[in-house]
Amino acid sequence: MSQTTTETGVRNGVDVATLFATLDAVRGQRDLAHFTFRAKNRWVSGTHSQNTSQGFHGAGEEREHERTFVFDADHPAVLVGRDNGPTPVEFLLYALASCITAGIGNIATARGVVLTRVESTVVGDIDLQGIFGMSGAVRNGYEKVQMRLTIEGDAPAETLREIVEQSRSRSAVYDVLTNGIPVELEVVA
Repeated sequence: MSQTTTETGVRNGVDVATLFATLDAVRGQRDLAHFTFRAKNRWVSGTHSQNTSQGFHGAGEEREHERTFVFDADHPAVLVGRDNGPTPVEFLLYALASCITAGIGNIATARGVVLTRVESTVVGDIDLQGIFGMSGAVRNGYEKVQMRLTIEGDAPAETLREIVEQSRSRSAVYDVLTNGIPVELEVVA
């Protein structure tokens, strides 16, 4: 994953001018920072469902992704599924790794650091007794999540660690996982 600065102003795959123009625009008009993302889910069969993501509201207007994203979710056979996709709790791990990695790319770019490698492994431990209703003392979700991240680039190790820490401290997914948020569930039957 080696990417370097080019004549077009791209560093680490990030358009440097666009990055700073976006930051300046939000500084000048704070309401541009308000985004609403949406995901749709449709049950297929058993534990298999299909998720789509197409549009969102951001930077003051309704917007569309360049294409509709479709993700299948399921459980493996050992959990009564057909393994048509990752489990929902695996998507949570992907979200954490992806959010922190995206932040690293942008922060390194803003600091003028060229990255040569960013890789992570995220592991979540879960006890299914909670989900199965076998123990009220066991939570339904992850008991803990561990992330191991390797980062390399043209900066000293301390600077690379600072970039990772800054990304962690600004990660929306990390924030939701560690601070929680209210979730409303409305049922239409």
